[in-house]
Amino acid sequence: MLVLPRIFGRNGARPSFGGGEDAGKLPPLGHDGPLTLMAIMAHPDDIDFGSAGSVAKWCSEGWTVYYVLATSGDKGTHDPKYTPQELAATREEEQRAAARVLGVKEVIFLGYPDGFLQVTPELRGEIVRLLRQYKPDVVLTWDGFRPSFNHFDHRNIGIAVRDAVFPAVRDHLYYPEHAEAGLEAFRVNEVLLVGSPDPNYFVDVTDFIEQKVDAILSHASQVQTHDRDEMLKQVRSRGRRRGGRIYESFKRVRVGRPQQQRRERERQPAAASAPGTP
Repeated sequence: MLVLPRIFGRNGARPSFGGGEDAGKLPPLGHDGPLTLMAIMAHPDDIDFGSAGSVAKWCSEGWTVYYVLATSGDKGTHDPKYTPQELAATREEEQRAAARVLGVKEVIFLGYPDGFLQVTPELRGEIVRLLRQYKPDVVLTWDGFRPSFNHFDHRNIGIAVRDAVFPAVRDHLYYPEHAEAGLEAFRVNEVLLVGSPDPNYFVDVTDFIEQKVDAILSHASQVQTHDRDEMLKQVRSRGRRRGGRIYESFKRVRVGRPQQQRRERERQPAAASAPGTP
């Protein structure tokens, strides 16, 4: 019998995962200790432009962070000197350099062609395999359903990750060949969506802006300025919110069956305030 997931988002209005209880009523991610996070995006630099401050903060708190890039960004240039193969190699090394700046444990490239990423059973299966292998507590990806203009690959990786998280990774009859490699069904209950028009979870990255900028500057083939001071100024001016602090925003969704979610909430102490909200 198929049991639909309960999702904790904002107001329950959008189709990406649904909705329910406001994420601000939940304890902040990592409140009871370091977690393992897997960021799954389409291209090198996708994670760092939107989330490098958060990644730097989480790594400083002892989290284990993995990057998964579906493509190597072999179309992402206007410079005629690059061939697709040369650009892919350059961008892979740029991504590894950025990951070292932030403290990311491992960077994984799936090797799909840039600009042609499709939501296929094969892509979903590769994501499911990685989730079963690395067992992340949290998955970060693009919001594949945001209504504004969106890159084809961004949209499709967001959808593929969603379909991997529910129900495929948790049901052993999806990709049963994984069992031959010792990979069992696994549950991912926390997802952070990047680029959502209705974010409900905010990470204070004020103290990690320099690391964020250094990670962005590692993507030398993709930035218009290589002036660190100018980049710091731009990031600080764009990111200010309440009280002069700088935040990165996500839509937090929590996926789980109703009885499981109730048991988890009963084990958690009541939050004194609304965490994850500036």
